[in-house]
Amino acid sequence: QVQLVESGGGLVQPGGSLRLSCAASGILFRTYTMGWYRQTPGKQRELVAHIFSNNNTDYADSVEGRFTIYRDNTRNMVSLQMNSLEPEDTAVYYCNAFWDYRSYWGQGTQVTVSS
Repeated sequence: QVQLVESGGGLVQPGGSLRLSCAASGILFRTYTMGWYRQTPGKQRELVAHIFSNNNTDYADSVEGRFTIYRDNTRNMVSLQMNSLEPEDTAVYYCNAFWDYRSYWGQGTQVTVSS
């Protein structure tokens, strides 16, 4: 049974930082592309960042230079360090694992950036 469990969301002031983590089980983690997506009400889920099995990364333009994605294959975890947060970053953040035709999602964690 595949499980992706996110943690680390919460309320933060503009300019602040948060780190999201996703613990994966039931997959051969090191082979999967891991990603973070986010969604706000009435909008499509959008890519925030990917990290590939070779540790290459890519980011949405809106978070480039502020967010960092990294993975720990020994602990089957992927994390997203979010700095200089803006109100526009408010969303539910989802962890994704993708390999071949398989795609799995976590349950999501709320991030709210507000003063």
